[in-house]
Amino acid sequence: MTPPVSRRVRLATAGAVLAAVLLAVAGCATASPSGGPGTDAGTGTPARASGTITVFAAASLTKTFTELGKDFEKANPGITVTFSFGGSSDLVSQLTAGAPADVFASADEANMKKAVAAKVVDGDPVDFATNVLAIAVPPGNPAHIASFADLARAGVKTVVCAPQVPCGAATAKVEASTGVTLKPVSQESSVTDVLGKVIAGEADAGIVYATDVKGAGSKAGSVPFPEAKDVVNTYPIAAVGQGANAAGGRAFLAYVTGPEGRAVLTAAGFGAP
Repeated sequence: MTPPVSRRVRLATAGAVLAAVLLAVAGCATASPSGGPGTDAGTGTPARASGTITVFAAASLTKTFTELGKDFEKANPGITVTFSFGGSSDLVSQLTAGAPADVFASADEANMKKAVAAKVVDGDPVDFATNVLAIAVPPGNPAHIASFADLARAGVKTVVCAPQVPCGAATAKVEASTGVTLKPVSQESSVTDVLGKVIAGEADAGIVYATDVKGAGSKAGSVPFPEAKDVVNTYPIAAVGQGANAAGGRAFLAYVTGPEGRAVLTAAGFGAP
Protein backbone atom coordinates (compact mmCIF):
# COMPACT_ATOMS: atom_id res chain seq x y z
CA MET A 1 0.00 0.00 0.00
CA THR A 2 1.36 3.40 -0.98
CA PRO A 3 1.78 5.80 2.00
CA PRO A 4 -0.15 9.08 1.91
CA VAL A 5 1.62 12.05 0.35
CA SER A 6 2.27 13.79 3.68
CA ARG A 7 3.90 10.64 5.10
CA ARG A 8 6.06 10.19 1.96
CA VAL A 9 7.30 13.77 2.40
CA ARG A 10 8.19 13.15 6.03
CA LEU A 11 10.08 9.95 5.16
CA ALA A 12 12.01 11.68 2.37
CA THR A 13 12.94 14.55 4.68
CA ALA A 14 14.13 12.19 7.41
CA GLY A 15 16.19 10.26 4.87
CA ALA A 16 17.83 13.44 3.64
CA VAL A 17 18.71 14.50 7.18
CA LEU A 18 20.18 11.07 7.95
CA ALA A 19 22.25 11.15 4.78
CA ALA A 20 23.57 14.62 5.66
CA VAL A 21 24.58 13.46 9.14
CA LEU A 22 26.40 10.41 7.78
CA LEU A 23 28.19 12.58 5.22
CA ALA A 24 29.30 15.03 7.92
CA VAL A 25 30.65 12.21 10.10
CA ALA A 26 32.57 10.77 7.17
CA GLY A 27 33.94 14.21 6.38
CA CYS A 28 35.21 14.68 9.95
CA ALA A 29 37.02 11.36 9.75
CA THR A 30 38.92 12.29 6.62
CA ALA A 31 39.34 16.06 6.82
CA SER A 32 42.57 17.74 7.84
CA PRO A 33 42.89 18.67 11.53
CA SER A 34 41.09 21.92 12.26
CA GLY A 35 44.20 23.35 13.90
CA GLY A 36 46.34 22.97 10.78
CA PRO A 37 49.74 21.25 10.50
CA GLY A 38 51.18 20.02 13.76
CA THR A 39 47.83 19.89 15.62
CA ASP A 40 45.63 17.04 16.89
CA ALA A 41 42.56 16.29 14.78
CA GLY A 42 39.41 18.07 15.87
CA THR A 43 40.98 19.87 18.86
CA GLY A 44 43.30 22.49 17.41
CA THR A 45 45.82 21.69 20.17
CA PRO A 46 49.54 21.15 19.38
CA ALA A 47 50.33 17.61 18.26
CA ARG A 48 52.68 15.62 20.50
CA ALA A 49 56.21 15.80 19.16
CA SER A 50 57.79 12.50 18.16
CA GLY A 51 60.71 11.11 16.19
CA THR A 52 64.01 12.86 15.53
CA ILE A 53 64.39 16.65 15.43
CA THR A 54 67.39 18.04 13.56
CA VAL A 55 68.63 21.44 14.74
CA PHE A 56 71.21 23.62 12.99
CA ALA A 57 72.57 26.12 15.53
CA ALA A 58 75.35 28.69 15.86
CA ALA A 59 78.52 27.37 17.50
CA SER A 60 78.13 29.76 20.43
CA LEU A 61 74.94 27.89 21.35
CA THR A 62 76.66 24.51 21.66
CA LYS A 63 76.59 24.21 25.43
CA THR A 64 73.16 25.73 26.06
CA PHE A 65 71.37 23.95 23.20
CA THR A 66 72.92 20.63 24.14
CA GLU A 67 71.50 21.10 27.63
CA LEU A 68 68.13 22.21 26.25
CA GLY A 69 68.07 19.22 23.92
CA LYS A 70 68.52 16.80 26.83
CA ASP A 71 65.85 18.60 28.87
CA PHE A 72 63.46 18.53 25.92
CA GLU A 73 64.02 14.79 25.42
CA LYS A 74 63.27 14.13 29.11
CA ALA A 75 60.07 16.14 28.85
CA ASN A 76 59.08 14.34 25.65
CA PRO A 77 59.82 10.58 25.86
CA GLY A 78 60.50 9.09 22.44
CA ILE A 79 61.97 12.31 21.08
CA THR A 80 65.59 12.53 19.88
CA VAL A 81 67.20 15.91 19.22
CA THR A 82 70.29 15.97 17.03
CA PHE A 83 72.45 19.04 16.50
CA SER A 84 74.76 20.44 13.87
CA PHE A 85 76.75 23.32 15.35
CA GLY A 86 78.90 25.69 13.30
CA GLY A 87 79.38 29.20 12.03
CA SER A 88 75.99 30.69 11.15
CA SER A 89 77.16 31.56 7.64
CA ASP A 90 78.28 27.96 7.01
CA LEU A 91 74.96 26.62 8.28
CA VAL A 92 73.00 28.91 5.95
CA SER A 93 75.10 27.68 3.03
CA GLN A 94 74.31 24.08 3.96
CA LEU A 95 70.60 24.79 4.28
CA THR A 96 70.54 26.63 0.96
CA ALA A 97 72.22 23.60 -0.62
CA GLY A 98 69.38 21.41 0.65
CA ALA A 99 70.70 20.04 3.93
CA PRO A 100 67.76 18.63 5.92
CA ALA A 101 66.98 20.39 9.21
CA ASP A 102 63.89 21.21 11.23
CA VAL A 103 65.18 24.26 13.13
CA PHE A 104 67.81 26.94 12.46
CA ALA A 105 69.21 29.22 15.19
CA SER A 106 71.58 31.97 14.07
CA ALA A 107 74.00 34.09 16.08
CA ASP A 108 72.93 37.18 14.17
CA GLU A 109 70.07 38.59 12.18
CA ALA A 110 72.06 39.02 8.97
CA ASN A 111 72.49 35.28 8.38
CA MET A 112 68.88 34.57 9.31
CA LYS A 113 67.82 37.11 6.68
CA LYS A 114 69.89 35.13 4.15
CA ALA A 115 68.03 31.97 5.14
CA VAL A 116 64.69 33.76 4.77
CA ALA A 117 65.70 35.15 1.37
CA ALA A 118 66.70 31.64 0.26
CA LYS A 119 63.21 30.46 1.30
CA VAL A 120 64.50 27.69 3.55
CA VAL A 121 62.74 29.16 6.59
CA ASP A 122 59.11 28.27 7.32
CA GLY A 123 57.36 31.12 9.14
CA ASP A 124 58.74 34.23 10.80
CA PRO A 125 61.99 33.99 12.82
CA VAL A 126 61.75 34.70 16.56
CA ASP A 127 64.46 36.59 18.48
CA PHE A 128 65.33 34.59 21.60
CA ALA A 129 68.67 35.86 22.98
CA THR A 130 71.41 38.48 22.78
CA ASN A 131 75.15 38.29 23.31
CA VAL A 132 78.19 40.57 23.46
CA LEU A 133 81.84 40.10 22.64
CA ALA A 134 84.60 39.45 25.15
CA ILE A 135 88.33 38.81 24.93
CA ALA A 136 89.34 35.28 25.87
CA VAL A 137 92.86 34.75 27.20
CA PRO A 138 94.75 31.70 28.51
CA PRO A 139 94.67 31.22 32.30
CA GLY A 140 96.82 33.87 33.98
CA ASN A 141 96.64 36.18 30.93
CA PRO A 142 100.38 35.82 30.12
CA ALA A 143 100.30 38.54 27.45
CA HIS A 144 98.73 40.99 29.95
CA ILE A 145 95.82 41.92 27.70
CA ALA A 146 93.76 44.65 29.37
CA SER A 147 91.89 46.33 26.51
CA PHE A 148 90.75 45.92 22.92
CA ALA A 149 93.66 48.12 21.80
CA ASP A 150 96.13 45.70 23.41
CA LEU A 151 95.16 43.12 20.80
CA ALA A 152 96.93 45.25 18.18
CA ARG A 153 100.23 45.40 20.09
CA ALA A 154 103.30 44.09 18.30
CA GLY A 155 103.95 40.46 19.13
CA VAL A 156 100.46 39.70 20.44
CA LYS A 157 98.97 36.64 18.74
CA THR A 158 95.28 37.36 18.32
CA VAL A 159 92.71 35.01 16.81
CA VAL A 160 89.31 36.19 15.52
CA CYS A 161 86.35 34.84 13.59
CA ALA A 162 86.24 35.24 9.82
CA PRO A 163 84.33 38.35 8.63
CA GLN A 164 81.31 36.39 7.37
CA VAL A 165 80.83 34.74 10.78
CA PRO A 166 78.68 36.76 13.24
CA CYS A 167 81.46 37.16 15.83
CA GLY A 168 83.81 38.26 13.04
CA ALA A 169 81.33 40.81 11.72
CA ALA A 170 80.87 42.15 15.25
CA THR A 171 84.65 42.38 15.72
CA ALA A 172 84.94 44.39 12.51
CA LYS A 173 82.34 46.85 13.86
CA VAL A 174 84.39 47.35 17.02
CA GLU A 175 87.51 47.95 14.93
CA ALA A 176 85.66 50.57 12.92
CA SER A 177 84.27 52.33 15.99
CA THR A 178 87.57 52.36 17.91
CA GLY A 179 89.95 52.96 15.02
CA VAL A 180 91.96 49.93 16.16
CA THR A 181 93.05 47.66 13.32
CA LEU A 182 93.80 44.09 14.30
CA LYS A 183 96.26 41.85 12.53
CA PRO A 184 95.10 38.40 13.59
CA VAL A 185 97.30 35.35 13.19
CA SER A 186 94.24 33.42 12.03
CA GLN A 187 90.56 33.86 11.19
CA GLU A 188 88.37 30.95 12.20
CA SER A 189 85.06 29.70 10.80
CA SER A 190 83.38 29.52 14.22
CA VAL A 191 83.68 31.10 17.63
CA THR A 192 84.38 27.71 19.22
CA ASP A 193 87.46 27.36 17.01
CA VAL A 194 88.72 30.72 18.26
CA LEU A 195 88.21 29.69 21.87
CA GLY A 196 89.85 26.34 21.19
CA LYS A 197 93.07 28.00 20.02
CA VAL A 198 93.17 30.20 23.12
CA ILE A 199 92.62 27.22 25.43
CA ALA A 200 95.30 25.25 23.59
CA GLY A 201 97.80 28.09 24.11
CA GLU A 202 98.10 28.75 20.38
CA ALA A 203 97.02 32.39 20.83
CA ASP A 204 97.53 35.13 23.38
CA ALA A 205 93.93 36.24 22.96
CA GLY A 206 90.82 35.61 20.95
CA ILE A 207 87.60 37.54 20.43
CA VAL A 208 84.61 35.39 21.33
CA TYR A 209 81.28 35.93 23.09
CA ALA A 210 80.97 36.54 26.80
CA THR A 211 78.97 33.30 27.09
CA ASP A 212 81.81 31.30 25.52
CA VAL A 213 84.33 32.47 28.09
CA LYS A 214 81.86 31.83 30.91
CA GLY A 215 81.24 28.33 29.60
CA ALA A 216 84.98 27.59 29.43
CA GLY A 217 85.31 27.87 33.20
CA SER A 218 88.89 27.70 34.41
CA LYS A 219 90.19 26.83 30.95
CA ALA A 220 90.20 30.49 29.87
CA GLY A 221 90.08 33.95 31.36
CA SER A 222 87.91 36.85 30.26
CA VAL A 223 88.84 40.45 29.53
CA PRO A 224 85.66 42.49 29.06
CA PHE A 225 85.97 45.73 27.12
CA PRO A 226 83.52 48.65 27.21
CA GLU A 227 83.25 48.97 23.43
CA ALA A 228 81.48 45.60 23.31
CA LYS A 229 78.25 47.08 24.65
CA ASP A 230 77.84 49.03 21.41
CA VAL A 231 77.85 45.83 19.32
CA VAL A 232 75.13 43.49 20.55
CA ASN A 233 74.28 40.37 18.56
CA THR A 234 70.64 39.31 18.47
CA TYR A 235 69.94 35.58 18.03
CA PRO A 236 66.88 34.56 15.96
CA ILE A 237 65.45 31.05 15.62
CA ALA A 238 63.08 29.67 12.98
CA ALA A 239 61.50 26.47 11.71
CA VAL A 240 63.00 25.09 8.49
CA GLY A 241 60.67 24.02 5.73
CA GLN A 242 62.82 21.22 4.31
CA GLY A 243 63.01 19.12 7.47
CA ALA A 244 61.30 15.76 7.98
CA ASN A 245 59.77 16.65 11.36
CA ALA A 246 57.92 19.94 11.10
CA ALA A 247 55.78 19.36 14.21
CA GLY A 248 58.82 18.38 16.26
CA GLY A 249 60.76 21.38 15.03
CA ARG A 250 58.01 23.78 16.05
CA ALA A 251 57.77 22.11 19.45
CA PHE A 252 61.51 22.53 20.08
CA LEU A 253 61.37 26.15 18.88
CA ALA A 254 58.58 26.82 21.37
CA TYR A 255 60.64 25.18 24.12
CA VAL A 256 63.68 27.36 23.40
CA THR A 257 61.65 30.58 23.35
CA GLY A 258 59.55 29.57 26.36
CA PRO A 259 60.34 29.79 30.09
CA GLU A 260 62.46 26.63 30.10
CA GLY A 261 64.73 27.91 27.35
CA ARG A 262 64.87 31.41 28.85
CA ALA A 263 66.08 30.01 32.19
CA VAL A 264 68.92 28.00 30.63
CA LEU A 265 70.00 30.85 28.36
CA THR A 266 70.02 33.36 31.22
CA ALA A 267 72.10 31.03 33.39
CA ALA A 268 74.61 30.76 30.53
CA GLY A 269 74.98 34.55 30.32
CA PHE A 270 72.78 35.32 27.33
CA GLY A 271 70.72 38.49 27.47
CA ALA A 272 67.03 38.80 26.70
CA PRO A 273 66.11 39.68 23.11
